[in-house]
Amino acid sequence: MSSSTTSPRVRREYGATMLGLAAGAGLLLAAAGQQWATGQLTAPGPVPPVPVALTGADLTGAPSGIGWAGLAGIAGLYATRGWARRLVGALVAAGGVLALTSVWGATRPDALMEAVAKNATDAAGTAQVAAAPHLAALGPAMAAGGAVLLVLTGLLSAVRAPAWPGMGTRYDRDAAPRATRAETPADLWKSLDAGDDPTLDAPDGGRSEDPAGPGDAAEPAPLAARPAEPKENH
Repeated sequence: MSSSTTSPRVRREYGATMLGLAAGAGLLLAAAGQQWATGQLTAPGPVPPVPVALTGADLTGAPSGIGWAGLAGIAGLYATRGWARRLVGALVAAGGVLALTSVWGATRPDALMEAVAKNATDAAGTAQVAAAPHLAALGPAMAAGGAVLLVLTGLLSAVRAPAWPGMGTRYDRDAAPRATRAETPADLWKSLDAGDDPTLDAPDGGRSEDPAGPGDAAEPAPLAARPAEPKENH
Protein backbone atom coordinates (compact mmCIF):
# COMPACT_ATOMS: atom_id res chain seq x y z
CA MET A 1 0.00 0.00 0.00
CA SER A 2 1.38 3.38 -0.95
CA SER A 3 1.86 5.86 1.88
CA SER A 4 0.09 8.50 -0.18
CA THR A 5 -3.11 6.41 -0.34
CA THR A 6 -3.08 5.22 3.26
CA SER A 7 -6.18 6.35 5.11
CA PRO A 8 -5.83 8.62 8.18
CA ARG A 9 -7.32 5.89 10.37
CA VAL A 10 -4.64 3.42 9.30
CA ARG A 11 -1.91 6.00 9.88
CA ARG A 12 -3.23 6.74 13.36
CA GLU A 13 -3.39 3.04 14.12
CA TYR A 14 0.19 2.61 12.95
CA GLY A 15 1.42 5.58 15.00
CA ALA A 16 -0.42 4.47 18.15
CA THR A 17 1.03 0.96 17.85
CA MET A 18 4.56 2.29 17.46
CA LEU A 19 4.09 4.53 20.51
CA GLY A 20 2.73 1.61 22.51
CA LEU A 21 5.65 -0.57 21.49
CA ALA A 22 8.14 2.14 22.44
CA ALA A 23 6.38 2.67 25.78
CA GLY A 24 6.42 -1.04 26.56
CA ALA A 25 10.10 -1.38 25.74
CA GLY A 26 10.90 1.73 27.78
CA LEU A 27 9.00 0.41 30.80
CA LEU A 28 10.93 -2.85 30.70
CA LEU A 29 14.27 -1.06 30.48
CA ALA A 30 13.36 1.31 33.31
CA ALA A 31 12.01 -1.51 35.48
CA ALA A 32 15.28 -3.43 35.24
CA GLY A 33 17.02 -0.70 37.22
CA GLN A 34 14.31 -0.38 39.88
CA GLN A 35 14.54 -1.95 43.32
CA TRP A 36 12.37 -5.06 43.37
CA ALA A 37 13.10 -6.66 46.74
CA THR A 38 14.86 -5.98 50.03
CA GLY A 39 16.13 -8.40 52.64
CA GLN A 40 18.41 -8.61 55.64
CA LEU A 41 21.53 -10.63 56.23
CA THR A 42 22.77 -11.68 59.63
CA ALA A 43 26.19 -12.93 60.64
CA PRO A 44 27.37 -14.72 63.80
CA GLY A 45 28.38 -12.43 66.62
CA PRO A 46 27.21 -9.04 67.80
CA VAL A 47 26.73 -7.70 64.25
CA PRO A 48 23.53 -5.86 63.32
CA PRO A 49 21.60 -7.17 60.31
CA VAL A 50 22.77 -5.83 56.98
CA PRO A 51 20.07 -4.70 54.52
CA VAL A 52 20.23 -6.03 50.97
CA ALA A 53 18.47 -4.44 47.99
CA LEU A 54 17.92 -6.33 44.75
CA THR A 55 17.04 -4.70 41.45
CA GLY A 56 15.17 -6.25 38.58
CA ALA A 57 18.44 -6.90 36.79
CA ASP A 58 19.69 -8.79 39.87
CA LEU A 59 16.66 -11.06 39.82
CA THR A 60 16.27 -11.61 36.06
CA GLY A 61 17.91 -10.27 32.94
CA ALA A 62 14.84 -10.78 30.76
CA PRO A 63 13.25 -7.29 31.14
CA SER A 64 16.29 -5.39 29.93
CA GLY A 65 17.04 -7.81 27.09
CA ILE A 66 13.45 -7.91 25.87
CA GLY A 67 13.21 -4.13 26.23
CA TRP A 68 16.08 -3.65 23.80
CA ALA A 69 14.55 -6.23 21.49
CA GLY A 70 11.27 -4.29 21.58
CA LEU A 71 13.05 -1.12 20.44
CA ALA A 72 14.62 -3.10 17.61
CA GLY A 73 11.13 -4.32 16.71
CA ILE A 74 10.10 -0.72 15.96
CA ALA A 75 12.78 -0.50 13.28
CA GLY A 76 11.83 -3.95 12.02
CA LEU A 77 8.18 -3.04 11.59
CA TYR A 78 9.12 0.18 9.81
CA ALA A 79 11.60 -1.39 7.41
CA THR A 80 9.74 -4.60 6.48
CA ARG A 81 6.52 -5.37 4.66
CA GLY A 82 3.98 -8.17 4.24
CA TRP A 83 4.70 -11.47 5.98
CA ALA A 84 8.00 -10.17 7.31
CA ARG A 85 6.05 -7.60 9.31
CA ARG A 86 3.75 -10.30 10.63
CA LEU A 87 6.78 -12.26 11.77
CA VAL A 88 8.25 -9.24 13.55
CA GLY A 89 4.94 -8.63 15.31
CA ALA A 90 4.73 -12.25 16.41
CA LEU A 91 8.27 -12.11 17.80
CA VAL A 92 7.44 -8.92 19.73
CA ALA A 93 4.37 -10.60 21.24
CA ALA A 94 6.41 -13.68 22.15
CA GLY A 95 8.97 -11.45 23.84
CA GLY A 96 6.21 -9.85 25.91
CA VAL A 97 4.98 -13.27 27.05
CA LEU A 98 8.53 -14.26 27.98
CA ALA A 99 8.95 -11.04 29.97
CA LEU A 100 5.71 -11.68 31.86
CA THR A 101 6.81 -15.22 32.69
CA SER A 102 10.20 -14.05 33.92
CA VAL A 103 8.64 -11.35 36.13
CA TRP A 104 6.30 -13.87 37.72
CA GLY A 105 9.08 -16.39 38.26
CA ALA A 106 11.51 -13.87 39.73
CA THR A 107 9.02 -12.45 42.24
CA ARG A 108 7.88 -15.73 43.83
CA PRO A 109 8.83 -15.95 47.56
CA ASP A 110 11.15 -18.91 47.09
CA ALA A 111 12.89 -17.18 44.17
CA LEU A 112 13.38 -14.03 46.24
CA MET A 113 14.77 -16.04 49.16
CA GLU A 114 17.16 -17.82 46.84
CA ALA A 115 18.33 -14.53 45.32
CA VAL A 116 18.99 -12.97 48.74
CA ALA A 117 20.77 -16.12 49.92
CA LYS A 118 22.98 -16.04 46.83
CA ASN A 119 23.80 -12.43 47.61
CA ALA A 120 24.68 -13.44 51.17
CA THR A 121 27.00 -16.18 49.90
CA ASP A 122 28.71 -13.71 47.58
CA ALA A 123 29.10 -11.12 50.34
CA ALA A 124 30.26 -13.38 53.17
CA GLY A 125 30.18 -17.12 53.51
CA THR A 126 28.94 -16.98 57.13
CA ALA A 127 26.02 -14.58 56.49
CA GLN A 128 22.45 -15.87 56.50
CA VAL A 129 19.08 -14.53 55.49
CA ALA A 130 17.42 -13.01 58.54
CA ALA A 131 13.82 -12.97 57.29
CA ALA A 132 11.71 -13.36 54.21
CA PRO A 133 12.54 -10.69 51.65
CA HIS A 134 10.10 -7.85 51.09
CA LEU A 135 8.82 -7.40 47.54
CA ALA A 136 8.46 -3.85 46.24
CA ALA A 137 5.52 -3.16 43.93
CA LEU A 138 6.80 -0.48 41.55
CA GLY A 139 9.52 -2.35 39.68
CA PRO A 140 7.58 -5.55 38.98
CA ALA A 141 4.46 -3.54 38.06
CA MET A 142 6.44 -1.49 35.53
CA ALA A 143 7.90 -4.65 34.01
CA ALA A 144 4.52 -6.36 33.85
CA GLY A 145 2.92 -3.31 32.25
CA GLY A 146 5.67 -3.09 29.65
CA ALA A 147 5.36 -6.79 28.89
CA VAL A 148 1.58 -6.49 28.41
CA LEU A 149 2.11 -3.59 26.01
CA LEU A 150 4.53 -5.69 23.99
CA VAL A 151 2.03 -8.54 23.80
CA LEU A 152 -0.81 -6.27 22.66
CA THR A 153 1.21 -4.29 20.12
CA GLY A 154 2.87 -7.45 18.83
CA LEU A 155 -0.44 -9.19 18.24
CA LEU A 156 -1.90 -6.10 16.59
CA SER A 157 1.15 -5.82 14.36
CA ALA A 158 0.91 -9.46 13.34
CA VAL A 159 -2.65 -8.86 12.16
CA ARG A 160 -2.63 -5.31 10.84
CA ALA A 161 0.98 -4.46 9.96
CA PRO A 162 0.80 -5.31 6.21
CA ALA A 163 -1.69 -2.45 5.75
CA TRP A 164 0.52 0.12 7.48
CA PRO A 165 2.85 2.55 5.71
CA GLY A 166 6.58 2.08 5.99
CA MET A 167 9.97 2.81 4.55
CA GLY A 168 9.65 0.22 1.81
CA THR A 169 6.53 1.76 0.24
CA ARG A 170 8.21 5.04 -0.56
CA TYR A 171 10.99 3.58 -2.65
CA ASP A 172 8.98 1.03 -4.59
CA ARG A 173 9.27 1.25 -8.37
CA ASP A 174 7.22 -0.12 -11.19
CA ALA A 175 8.59 -2.81 -13.42
CA ALA A 176 9.62 -0.07 -15.86
CA PRO A 177 11.13 3.05 -14.24
CA ARG A 178 9.33 6.26 -14.95
CA ALA A 179 11.28 8.59 -17.14
CA THR A 180 11.50 12.28 -16.39
CA ARG A 181 13.63 15.04 -17.74
CA ALA A 182 15.52 17.11 -15.15
CA GLU A 183 16.03 20.64 -16.36
CA THR A 184 17.73 21.97 -13.18
CA PRO A 185 19.66 20.40 -10.28
CA ALA A 186 16.55 20.89 -8.11
CA ASP A 187 14.49 18.88 -10.60
CA LEU A 188 17.13 16.13 -10.50
CA TRP A 189 16.87 15.75 -6.74
CA LYS A 190 13.08 15.83 -6.86
CA SER A 191 13.09 13.04 -9.45
CA LEU A 192 15.41 10.89 -7.36
CA ASP A 193 13.29 11.44 -4.25
CA ALA A 194 10.12 10.45 -6.14
CA GLY A 195 11.73 7.24 -7.42
CA ASP A 196 11.98 8.36 -11.05
CA ASP A 197 14.99 7.87 -13.29
CA PRO A 198 16.16 11.28 -14.55
CA THR A 199 18.77 9.63 -16.79
CA LEU A 200 16.11 8.29 -19.14
CA ASP A 201 14.60 10.34 -21.93
CA ALA A 202 11.07 11.48 -21.18
CA PRO A 203 8.48 9.61 -23.24
CA ASP A 204 6.87 11.72 -25.97
CA GLY A 205 4.75 9.22 -27.81
CA GLY A 206 7.63 7.60 -29.70
CA ARG A 207 8.92 10.86 -31.18
CA SER A 208 12.36 12.14 -30.37
CA GLU A 209 13.12 15.80 -30.07
CA ASP A 210 15.05 17.50 -32.81
CA PRO A 211 18.41 18.51 -31.29
CA ALA A 212 18.80 21.26 -33.86
CA GLY A 213 15.89 23.18 -32.30
CA PRO A 214 12.83 24.73 -33.91
CA GLY A 215 14.82 27.50 -35.52
CA ASP A 216 16.99 25.08 -37.49
CA ALA A 217 14.18 22.94 -38.84
CA ALA A 218 14.89 21.55 -42.26
CA GLU A 219 13.29 23.53 -45.03
CA PRO A 220 10.86 21.70 -47.31
CA ALA A 221 12.33 20.44 -50.56
CA PRO A 222 11.68 22.82 -53.46
CA LEU A 223 9.08 21.79 -55.95
CA ALA A 224 10.42 20.37 -59.17
CA ALA A 225 10.50 22.92 -61.95
CA ARG A 226 7.83 22.34 -64.51
CA PRO A 227 8.96 22.05 -68.15
CA ALA A 228 8.54 25.18 -70.12
CA GLU A 229 5.52 25.17 -72.41
CA PRO A 230 6.34 25.47 -76.15
CA LYS A 231 5.55 28.76 -77.69
CA GLU A 232 2.88 28.83 -80.34
CA ASN A 233 3.97 29.95 -83.81
CA HIS A 234 1.97 32.74 -85.09
